[in-house]
Amino acid sequence: KMRHQIIGFCLFLMVSVSGSAQQAYSLAQCKKLALENNARMKNARLEVSSARQTKEEAFTNFFPSLSASALGYNANQPLVEANLGGMPLALLKNGIVGDITVTQPLFAGGQIVNGNKLAQLGVEVSRFKQEQSTKEVLLTTEVYYWQIISLNEKLKTLAIVEQLVNSLYKDVDAAVKAGVKNRNDLLQVQLRKNSVASDRLQLENGLKLSRMLLGQYVGIKADSLSIEPISFDEPASPERLRTDHGAALLSTPEYQLLAKNVEANRLQQKITVGKYLPTVGIGASYMYDDLMDKDNTTAMVFAKVSVPLSDWWGGSHAIKKQKFQTMMAQNEQRNNSDLLLIQMQKLWNDVEESYKQVKLAEESVVTATENVRLNTNYYQAGTTTLSDLLDSQLLLQQSRNQHTDAYTQYLIKQTQYLQATGR
Repeated sequence: KMRHQIIGFCLFLMVSVSGSAQQAYSLAQCKKLALENNARMKNARLEVSSARQTKEEAFTNFFPSLSASALGYNANQPLVEANLGGMPLALLKNGIVGDITVTQPLFAGGQIVNGNKLAQLGVEVSRFKQEQSTKEVLLTTEVYYWQIISLNEKLKTLAIVEQLVNSLYKDVDAAVKAGVKNRNDLLQVQLRKNSVASDRLQLENGLKLSRMLLGQYVGIKADSLSIEPISFDEPASPERLRTDHGAALLSTPEYQLLAKNVEANRLQQKITVGKYLPTVGIGASYMYDDLMDKDNTTAMVFAKVSVPLSDWWGGSHAIKKQKFQTMMAQNEQRNNSDLLLIQMQKLWNDVEESYKQVKLAEESVVTATENVRLNTNYYQAGTTTLSDLLDSQLLLQQSRNQHTDAYTQYLIKQTQYLQATGR
């Protein structure tokens, strides 16, 4: 008896360990893992970091620039020959020349100021793009998640149909052996059994692939991924989700990116103008040379004003070109804003339609269930054919699967609508 208890305890441990190898993940957990591990989210975070570095680089243009140069040479003959008081002199045969220069820009036509504003705008754009990536990653995660839930529900439906078909097969087989039914009836049921087995094979393969897709997307191995079971409760009315689309538009990252594009083109236009304005700078320079066979040092300060006179001919066209680019960005903002509003309305229509499809599918399941019950009774009473009974079972499977698809689509459409309206 003790030996049996030990064996039983060991089997319990083995089952417990194997069962704990797979953690059941909720939708919220899958989304959290996707935001942490998905490659697109990692790249989105790197884009933000890259934009910040561009901003830091642009800020350095406010500070003085420092340059240094040195030249050493040794010629095969003097560069300068002279005769002083009857004595020949050979000069600049070898030597060293070096200088250090510090320049501080005082005015650059607004290029530095606007360049920094443009770099800051780049950081903001990268954040909005990260928000877009977050939305798309969360939506894709949810699609994969509900696909697994849907396939699991269809397997449950298939188990119900299998039970009905197997029970019918036993009854028909007994009737054939008793000589009450002909063998053709048994073959019809066998064909239906084969069809159900084929459906199971397709569902199991689809489920395996869906788990692999979700696992790869959220950064988990498929063999250690399982989904928490859920119940398909009565769906909540979509009215609670409805919002004013015009007000919601302003909070969406898509609209913000359109607005930032207009702002960026305006800044680029100012930078283009600044390229053809005078620039002012001051600086200091220290120079050293030994060209006359002795050390010489020179220090100086300077101010520099640069006016691009001839560049204005071509520059005027560049400014007009950039002005047109700004106008194009404004047109794009207006056009795409209208399209975003249309998309919101379409998604709201999809939500309402999906909700109604769920309600219709629920009624179909109730009707199909009752149809199977009645046809089973009629067949047993001999008042209906085997084909009618098999058709009623097939309709039950189809109606339950349609309800599963409609329910999961309704949940996905809700998420799409919430995201499209900035929530």
